[in-house]
Amino acid sequence: MTLSGEGERARLMKFASAAFYALCSFSIIVVNKSILTEYKFPSFMFLGIGQMTATIIILYVAKMNKAVSFQDFDKSIPAKIFPLPLLYVGNHVTGLGGTKKLSLPMFTVLRKFTILLTMIMESRILRKSFAPSLVCSVLAIVAGALVAASSDLSFNAEGYTFVLLNDVFTAASGVYTKKKLGMEGLGKYGVLFYNAFIIIIPTVVVSAYTGDLQKALTFEGWMSVVFIFHFLLSCVMGFILMYSIILCSYYNTALTTTVVGAVKNVAVMYIGMFVGGDYVFSWTNFIGLNICISAALIYSYITFHSSAPEATEDKLSVHVTESLPERT
Repeated sequence: MTLSGEGERARLMKFASAAFYALCSFSIIVVNKSILTEYKFPSFMFLGIGQMTATIIILYVAKMNKAVSFQDFDKSIPAKIFPLPLLYVGNHVTGLGGTKKLSLPMFTVLRKFTILLTMIMESRILRKSFAPSLVCSVLAIVAGALVAASSDLSFNAEGYTFVLLNDVFTAASGVYTKKKLGMEGLGKYGVLFYNAFIIIIPTVVVSAYTGDLQKALTFEGWMSVVFIFHFLLSCVMGFILMYSIILCSYYNTALTTTVVGAVKNVAVMYIGMFVGGDYVFSWTNFIGLNICISAALIYSYITFHSSAPEATEDKLSVHVTESLPERT
């Protein structure tokens, strides 16, 4: 294959993996909203346990059938996967705490700092450098979020702490995921499998201790076939979402993955202007959202039209025998 052909394929995979992540992220929001709102399922945590269980089962069966390959469990695995499980738990806990304490506009603007933190961490931990045009577009996304939320700058110390910690956990998780993808033996599937495998036991213990598990198991909706279908669909979608995040991080930088996730949330709010009937129009919010979208489009154009693949060294060190996905 010629160098131009390789560059074209690299750009295609970068864009396709990012689009796949955005689609999966949006889809699971729809499915989870149905479960937690329409059916009033009482437990976020149990839903997460179901998604982790689905990840473990799907990848284990695929490995047994030689559809995918990753390292068998041994004493080196915890050291290889660390600190991803801790970052995942911290991300989950602080995310829920921040959601309860802040208004949606303020939560949205503070979450945009994840992008800036990811860029800083990626430059420090992965020694990644960014073009000035990319840095400016990231700063513009954050500025747009500040403008959008400027009409609702209510202060809540506990809420701010939770969300800013959530930003740190999210950024660190993205950067370390990118780093772990380059470790021999783990690869995309190993990172997914062992992260879920290590997390699920303490999550079940915490769920049982808090009474959350009991609420989920005694939920009346288990008698409904339609609810069970939606619950299982969410579990499978949870696996696909986590896979899409890994895939996007594999072909792109951790920063691009973070930007895609953040812009998806802005797009959802933008759609909410016309669908749902609960959007309260204000010029500051509207202008801020448009700044975010415009900056994101500029970032996307620069990223997906670059002439060289990103993070080439990381990709070359990934286990080459992994089968590439056809389809987060």
